[in-house]
Amino acid sequence: MSSPDSRTVAPQTPDEAATRAAFFEAFGGVRGMIETTVPGLVFVLSYTINRSINVSAVAALSISAVLAIARLARRDTVKHAFSGVFGVAFGAVFAMISGDAKNFYLPGMLYTLGLAVAYIVTSLAGVPLLGLMLGPVFRENLSWRTRNPGRKVAYTRASYVWGGILLAKSAITFPIYFWGDATQLGWLRVALGIPPFLVAVYFTWIILVKAPAPIDVIAEWEAREEAEKAEKAEREAAARSADGPAEQEGAVQAGEGSGA
Repeated sequence: MSSPDSRTVAPQTPDEAATRAAFFEAFGGVRGMIETTVPGLVFVLSYTINRSINVSAVAALSISAVLAIARLARRDTVKHAFSGVFGVAFGAVFAMISGDAKNFYLPGMLYTLGLAVAYIVTSLAGVPLLGLMLGPVFRENLSWRTRNPGRKVAYTRASYVWGGILLAKSAITFPIYFWGDATQLGWLRVALGIPPFLVAVYFTWIILVKAPAPIDVIAEWEAREEAEKAEKAEREAAARSADGPAEQEGAVQAGEGSGA
């Protein structure tokens, strides 16, 4: 009997339903975009009105915490609930300590730039970051690296898309950080929050939905476990059936011996 691991070629039919579900899980869906944008919007609105860094930072952190609590109350994914809170908290601390409202956005800007570099570098290295992120979500883990070359190519292309879009975003925001004011930077960050993300998701969807379907290595592992259990049960049953006649023969011989 051949094991599931003996398969080296992935199924060639793209799975649109699986791709759609994985995207919503990995990127947080519409709610995730809102949670990413609203705290920054609250900060820039507050700062535009009252020019107080502390009040604006606390307001942004408070709304981020409320959104996280709402996620937890709905039993949504914890990673989406806390990632936004930590990001806003870092920005709030930076702004309050430095006394410069522009520094509220600096951690997020550095994260965006670092993520852009990571997408490009990992793609050049043959281990595209998007594949590392989505592999567990698709239940394929790292099987795309050796068993699904078409999918590896798709992950590489999509990672370049993300890297290029995030680099372009950084190229727009960093000059405003150095030479603009906090209000300009804040509104620019809000404006560049959702649109680039949607563009990247759209092109990633187009690329992945045309790629070979993922290999469900979790299902393979479960099937292998079931096969091993079935084989073990068969061996035990065969051993019991073999022991039965031997025990009966021994009992007959013992009876004959006592009769003699």
